[in-house]
Amino acid sequence: MAKTTLHSLLEMKKTGEKFTCLTSYDATQAHMVSSQGTDIILVGDSLGMVVQGRDSTVPVTMADMVYHTRCVSRGNTDAMIMADIPFMACSTPEQTYDNAAALMQAGAEVIKLEGGRWLCDTVRGLSERGVPTCLHLGLTPQSVSMLGGYKVQGRGEEAANRMIEDARLLAEAGANILLLECVPTPLAREIARSVDVPVIGIGAGPDTDGQVLVVYDMLGMTHGRKPRFVKNFMAEAGSPAEAVAQYVTDVKSGTFPAPEHGFEA
Repeated sequence: MAKTTLHSLLEMKKTGEKFTCLTSYDATQAHMVSSQGTDIILVGDSLGMVVQGRDSTVPVTMADMVYHTRCVSRGNTDAMIMADIPFMACSTPEQTYDNAAALMQAGAEVIKLEGGRWLCDTVRGLSERGVPTCLHLGLTPQSVSMLGGYKVQGRGEEAANRMIEDARLLAEAGANILLLECVPTPLAREIARSVDVPVIGIGAGPDTDGQVLVVYDMLGMTHGRKPRFVKNFMAEAGSPAEAVAQYVTDVKSGTFPAPEHGFEA
């Protein structure tokens, strides 16, 4: 398997080939996920909930993210590594530059930030400094208190138009990837078609360029209520590696996500 790069993701978007992303938090997970053909590993601040047992991603620190990124980088084979900047760690461009440098030096190749158009100047500055970015729109877990809980975002004409405009502005500012979480399928389809950069979805329907899931969720290890957009790939697999391989196959073939994994407008 060839190393995943920003160029290869752009080529996949142009040709219509779907790409895959899974979270990983340690070297063993990273090796399993990447060796089964996953294109991108996300070192997510979701580790606050699935590894640390927190109620949200908010308590996760930069030290946590750097540590887990280093662990993942040691186990990775050919996947691109993307890492989250955690809560309140990108409040100013200068703070973001320092934190992005720490994650890149730990092994990240793309930095993921949660937020909309207010991050355009920061994204532009990162791009000028050679730091690739992924911008997370829709349900942004770091802002869950402001959003009133884990709810679908972008419903209604005004909210949908604002998200489309945010996506366009961020792509123009230099964002290399967009990630849409828990947005209606028709809106995700429109955003994916309206920007030139690859778009990853989670709970955003089948029409984004790629898909991401939390590795524990797709292995049937969800703690608490299973989100609608999750499928347990371990249910018919003989091992975690087989489950990951099936996830990759199903995303690339368009079998996953199915209509029941998405949301209507």
